[in-house]
Amino acid sequence: MASTLRLKGKVAIITGGASGIGEATTRLFASQGAIVIITDIQDSLGISVANSISPTGQCTYLHCDVHDELQVAAAVDQTIQTHSRLDIMFSNAGILEPLTSILDLNMSDLDNLLSIHMRGMATAIKHAGRAMVAEGIRGSIICTARVAAAMAGFTPVAYTIAKHGVLGLVKAVAGELGEKGVRVNCVSPFGVATSLSCGIEMMTSELVEKLTCEAAVLKEAVLRAADIAAAALFLACCCFLKFLFLEDSRAISHLVRSNEAEQQRRC
Repeated sequence: MASTLRLKGKVAIITGGASGIGEATTRLFASQGAIVIITDIQDSLGISVANSISPTGQCTYLHCDVHDELQVAAAVDQTIQTHSRLDIMFSNAGILEPLTSILDLNMSDLDNLLSIHMRGMATAIKHAGRAMVAEGIRGSIICTARVAAAMAGFTPVAYTIAKHGVLGLVKAVAGELGEKGVRVNCVSPFGVATSLSCGIEMMTSELVEKLTCEAAVLKEAVLRAADIAAAALFLACCCFLKFLFLEDSRAISHLVRSNEAEQQRRC
């Protein structure tokens, strides 16, 4: 059993790990042998998830608001002090804003989204990358983008702007950190029913999945948080699936892995 663990001995930080895609990834990484540090601002949820994993795996929770670079730096520093290494950073924390027209866009809302999605992810990459390079670790940094980073019209305008920025960020830093042995990639899911996506318009998970399937090219293939977690696992280290005839992702960087690669805008 132990020999099949893909992340045995690896240390991972997952921002936004208390719910949704982050929680699913936390549970999957822990089940694959990783020591997982959840960082989030949802303290009760984060502690609950960590406690539910602890009996069978190693998982701890740290309060961390990605708005604040000092908190991100402290989370990375504490991880290094406790575990002497950082192998994986999954920069996943994010928010949504209500659907609105560009004509009615609140610039404070835009600033907030950019602060979390772009500045927050840049901060996570900066401090995780520093730690990995300093320790000589050939690590993996993964960011959550969205299909909205490659097309527009399905999501609120500020969110679309922010996710385009995430895609540009990953492209910009992958080459630089790749020279130091650190891979940087992102996962770009289409629509996934989570508490975040359901809560923004008070929709049920069934309705979110229905609307997503209606807009998708590939019908009757409902994406769930566990599917995105599996993609993150592949990019983190090894995966139970083969991709491009590789057993794992050690030779892959600068990849935008879309879980709905065939999505296209019907105009």
